[in-house]
Amino acid sequence: MRRCLVFLLFVSLCAPAQTKHPFTFEDMMALKRVEEPAISPDGRWVAFAVMDVNLQANSKTRHVWLAPVSGGEARQLTSDPAGEERPRWSPDGKQFLYTSAKEGGAQVWIADFDANTGTVTATRKLTSLSTGAEGALWSPDGKNVLFISTVYPDCPHDACNRQKDEARKKSKVQASIFTRLLYRHWSSYTLFKRSHLFVVPVAGGAARDITPGDHDVPPFNLGGQDMYAFSPDGQEVAFTSNIDEVEATSTNNEIFVVPVGGGTPKKISTSPGADSTPLYSRDGKHLAWRMQVRPGYESDQWRLVVYDRNTAKITNLTESFDRWVGSFVWTPDSLAFYFSAEDKGEAPIYRIPLAGGTPMEVTRGSNDDLAITPDGKTLLFTRMSAKAPNEIYALELGATGSKLARAVSSINQPVLSQIAMSELEPFWFTGAEGAKVQGFIVKPPNFNSAQKYPVKFLIHGGPQGAWGEYWSYRWNPQLFAANGYVVVMINPRGSTGYGQKFIDEINRDWGGRPYVDLMNGLDYVERTLAFVDKNRECALGASYGGYMANWILGHTTRFKCVVSHDGIFNTESAYGTTEELWFPIWEFGGDPWTARATYRKWSPHEYAANFKTPTLVVHSQLDYRLDVSEGFQLFTTLQRLKVPSKMLYFPDEGHWVLKPQNSQLWYKTVNDWVDSYAGK
Repeated sequence: MRRCLVFLLFVSLCAPAQTKHPFTFEDMMALKRVEEPAISPDGRWVAFAVMDVNLQANSKTRHVWLAPVSGGEARQLTSDPAGEERPRWSPDGKQFLYTSAKEGGAQVWIADFDANTGTVTATRKLTSLSTGAEGALWSPDGKNVLFISTVYPDCPHDACNRQKDEARKKSKVQASIFTRLLYRHWSSYTLFKRSHLFVVPVAGGAARDITPGDHDVPPFNLGGQDMYAFSPDGQEVAFTSNIDEVEATSTNNEIFVVPVGGGTPKKISTSPGADSTPLYSRDGKHLAWRMQVRPGYESDQWRLVVYDRNTAKITNLTESFDRWVGSFVWTPDSLAFYFSAEDKGEAPIYRIPLAGGTPMEVTRGSNDDLAITPDGKTLLFTRMSAKAPNEIYALELGATGSKLARAVSSINQPVLSQIAMSELEPFWFTGAEGAKVQGFIVKPPNFNSAQKYPVKFLIHGGPQGAWGEYWSYRWNPQLFAANGYVVVMINPRGSTGYGQKFIDEINRDWGGRPYVDLMNGLDYVERTLAFVDKNRECALGASYGGYMANWILGHTTRFKCVVSHDGIFNTESAYGTTEELWFPIWEFGGDPWTARATYRKWSPHEYAANFKTPTLVVHSQLDYRLDVSEGFQLFTTLQRLKVPSKMLYFPDEGHWVLKPQNSQLWYKTVNDWVDSYAGK
């Protein structure tokens, strides 16, 4: 420790301590994004992907990193400019798989690994399909690699796929003819291709399509646990697929099994709702997955079920557990599970025996991406908070309490240590029909309780989502608070982490109980927090939050301004332009011609005559979940009503603004709009 010379009057000649600064967009882009820990078979190492963002180049690149499970410095293992991601270990720990596009399209590569030095000694490309390869898994017997490629379902070999792709690229006519739904999804058109699972021998040879046909394997997903798995003997693959005739109206994903050598897949799931993320027990006796019961409802409760491979009996282990099961992992002895589940603004980890019973909470915090060491002694997972993005943590099993979880990586500490951030502060209040509802606030840096602060009132999407101890790069509460605002966030009806009844109470009541919950929450903040300036408040929301921003426009003038991002303006036109039709059919009780009264009751455009609040509209051309026409309709209406309004339009984004420089423009435009009406 450096000594200081202190004289009379306690004047120190030491250099002053470094002053932390408010969070900036540039700080956020400097943070590295940690993903998917994979533990080596000897339990010594954890490999994971880390995304770097280059704001100037407007790019995102992933590389493989490595850290000792026992603790120590994390370091980067791979460094090709094209990037590398999704490391997966070979059964003997002498190699790992990863995906890279360093020779063109994404392909699976193999790295030789020295476990003693923790270094890569050589690499080689395993796949060379024209349609690319991703999502690779090593078979437990070490002989094969399973991966995904998106192909034409009528093509028997890669030469056929290549020929069709080249013909389409060269054609002067880019038109398509659609004969069924889904013809576009999320942010792209189908192009008549399907994702299929392929198997390729590690020793080399041709890759084989083991799930041919006109269905996606696995179905489209937004990340999370794999939707396919190898059996412990390496002879069978379990996978998720939806074979319903009209995919646009079905959430009924099913679990199938197929021999590695190919054959007719066998459906083993029985629920009319979704079944997903199969995972075999190490002893090979059972297969577990997450299950929903109600068909057509993507926000039904996710349960953990176990399939006995001998008797074909399916047992629901979490029937009495009123939370959604998230990522899960078997214990190595095949006798229990660890899983994450949202609860009151966090995602704790729970343990439940194979025999069933009440899940035991093991550690709190917001946790995901669970993995366990082969000896069963250490659980690894990613953990985030409202003040920090994901890092890898470890918990020595047998102990309880979040204080015992230790950081395995701390890659972002050099950046975060220089930033002034505030704690996420929870509060509870009475919502609609006397329900107990939770909210959160984030105070600005250098907070002074004697001052009055303007408010940014954030409304989450989903609507089955939640605010809490979560990190976000798109709607970051710390960044919204950094320029002198109190950020208020409410988890109204429909929010996850408070039980399925609380979630269900938004169904067919979009502008009812949720709106009352939101307004009651803001009333509570104004009534109890003297530092809140209720005369300088703006409401901001995206997706369902954008819908609620539009609903607010027609039902209150309490806000100085509104930001509506990707929101529904007209529920009937939104039905006709979305792709996942099960969503409006469930939420509004049917198709518009059978449930028109409900659609119109909860449609913001029906209340346009009341619009008076200055509004910033944000929408993107490639958003096929909530078509850009919804944003155009809202902006046109505001302009015709002579309501102060502005529209930020992205021709190259989808439902989320993901490109770094687009994100920079988004934050600046949104914050400038709020400042112009609620700032100092």
